Amino acid sequence: MKNEGRVAVVGCGPAGLMAATVLSEAGLSVDLFDTKASAGRKFLVAGRGGLNLTHSEPTGDFAARYGNNAKTFKKFLAAFSPDALRSWLRGIGVETFVGTSGRVFPKDATAQDILKIWLETLGKRGVTFHYSHRWQGFSQSGNPLFLTEDGTLREFAARAVLLALGGASWPQTGSDGRWVPILAAKDVHLEPFRPANCGVEVAWSEHFRTHFSGKPLKNILLRCCGQQAVGDVVVTAHGLEGGPVYALSAIIRDLLEKNESVPLSLDLKRDLPLERIKEKLAHRHGKESLTNFLRKTIRLTGPAYSLLREICSPEDLKHPEGLAERIKNLTVPIVNTRPLAEAISSAGGIAFSQVNADLMLCKLPGVFVAGEMLDWEAPTGGYLLQGAFTTGHLAAQGLIKWMGQKTRP
Repeated sequence: MKNEGRVAVVGCGPAGLMAATVLSEAGLSVDLFDTKASAGRKFLVAGRGGLNLTHSEPTGDFAARYGNNAKTFKKFLAAFSPDALRSWLRGIGVETFVGTSGRVFPKDATAQDILKIWLETLGKRGVTFHYSHRWQGFSQSGNPLFLTEDGTLREFAARAVLLALGGASWPQTGSDGRWVPILAAKDVHLEPFRPANCGVEVAWSEHFRTHFSGKPLKNILLRCCGQQAVGDVVVTAHGLEGGPVYALSAIIRDLLEKNESVPLSLDLKRDLPLERIKEKLAHRHGKESLTNFLRKTIRLTGPAYSLLREICSPEDLKHPEGLAERIKNLTVPIVNTRPLAEAISSAGGIAFSQVNADLMLCKLPGVFVAGEMLDWEAPTGGYLLQGAFTTGHLAAQGLIKWMGQKTRP
């Protein structure tokens, strides 16, 4: 017989930790399980370049970032908004600030600092942690099963279960998607995992790859299918990486899956109008090398000129008009996206048709799901973490409702 008071939360990422927070605040006895030897591995990786927790834009605009799931996330965010997240962080001693881009960051804390405070807070509330426990499904009596580090199969008696096992990107952090066949065997419909917020592959020549891998293209504009993104892009041995590429990667991925060509174009000098570039190029003296001329007259630096040579025909580079057109609209031949394991996040997972409004699996009463296990995607910029926090919060509230309890004021 299940212990009436215990709840098992499986996954110690942002969604699972937020769920454990809500459940423990409600007075429930919570046991947290993770396949790794420590908590929050992907959260720590996300914080390496500055921990972008959420975004400050209006709820409607925020929800629109979730694409096809915008209406769903508008409801979710009404229950646990970016402001609510910042308020909760303030409650555990972490102040935040809004950057110039509207992104929200911690003031004087790293991801490691926040995780430490968070885990200590949960520990003080009586939450029990079980590391090196890989979820294996359910026993005949409906209890969650775990494979421990020493190879023992452990059954844990629990009244309800909340799964927050992540998607399938960055598998080294524990987010490896190995839970998929377990739920598929329970007739839960899942969409295949696909890379999101990822780099793209370009078939560079050996010369370009050797000489320019790791070099940045500064302050450029990328366009694809009516969408655009601005920022710095890095040339890699495989292709292109960077914020603007990640912002357009879902469009690129979808086109490639349909075997359609990818019209990704780069504006290498977005601060100069086309006519102004044409005018400057028309005054070039024949004796001066084109490389030096472009560097001096329009400040085309870094690997930009070599990228033009890599992609353009010699004729394009000879004539001012053709060269100006390519500088402002250089189409890069994309052959693929980078693998799912390298992506920042993943699309796919449990379809929303498989859960109720409280994120409980329709076919497994008492089992709730949150985070990247669900089929949603969003760009970087705080939307990914907010999505994890919000769904973890919502699933926990749903579990409390299902158990017939109420949260404390």
